[in-house]
Amino acid sequence: MSPVEFTYLEAISNALIHEMELDPDVIIMGEDVAPPFGGAFKVTKAAGERFGARRVRNMPMTESAFIGAASGMALMGMRPVVEVQFADFITTGFDSIVQFAANTHYRWGGRIPWVIRAPSDGGLRAGPFHSQNPEAWFVHSPGLKVVAPSTPADAYGLLLAAIRDDNPVIYFESKPLYRSLRGPILGGDSPIEIGRAAIARPGRDCSIITYGAMRHEAISAADALADEGIEVEVIDLRTLKPLDTNTVLESVARTSRALVVHAANKMAGLGAEIAAVIADECFQHLDAPVKRLGGLDIPVPFSPPLEDAYRPNSTKIAEACRRLCAW
Repeated sequence: MSPVEFTYLEAISNALIHEMELDPDVIIMGEDVAPPFGGAFKVTKAAGERFGARRVRNMPMTESAFIGAASGMALMGMRPVVEVQFADFITTGFDSIVQFAANTHYRWGGRIPWVIRAPSDGGLRAGPFHSQNPEAWFVHSPGLKVVAPSTPADAYGLLLAAIRDDNPVIYFESKPLYRSLRGPILGGDSPIEIGRAAIARPGRDCSIITYGAMRHEAISAADALADEGIEVEVIDLRTLKPLDTNTVLESVARTSRALVVHAANKMAGLGAEIAAVIADECFQHLDAPVKRLGGLDIPVPFSPPLEDAYRPNSTKIAEACRRLCAW
């Protein structure tokens, strides 16, 4: 019998239910998360139907207020899971996140074990206010952990780990994967350690370091390049902070070439930090410059052809790898 497969969305939903059954202090908060709506993408619908309005709580349209409230609840011993309908809207709660939650443990040893679920990424023709990838803002803030799963199994296991973590965790969900991607999950009590990357595809000629939906674009590019005799290794970071630099550097030491890919704007994106680490720590192994591929430095366009031009894809990734391997 083949294993049961779940969508990326179902994996997240199942993880929420598992943790709520395990720990009565886990609650869900956000705009329209309770039944009958169940969240903008219906991720919390099943949890709301099972646990009711006491533990799946609708909040007013004030992210700054309910993110701040979640911090207070966490300080009192609860484990809130906050949904911001789109990662773009997280900006209204930015002060509560980076000034208060991120610094509380350093300042006086307080614990803030909340998770903010942030549906991010484009490709859905939703324009600049519903398509951004703001992860670089938060990896810059000491005290936060940041994860970005790219498979149903990782979405399930990393959410379990995030909810149990005593630190504030930003959990980026890739909207394009919600219903388009299916795969097995371990289920049950199977957290995945925060801070460990995965080798999504082994190779010898070039390393692609990526995360989120770009994992799948990178694997598609690598499969196409294999027909040309170029074997590309794909590293899925899974966790953006703490960053698993060991796995990245070990891969680049094997392949001698590195391409960092992310959907977020290339300018000052996470790829810049990764490229700098590779250049600092792995220079003696490099046979070509470290290259980056990211979104253009413009707002995410509404127009489908313009968004396609803005966003990395398997064709662009494959061409960048060919240039690296020809260096």
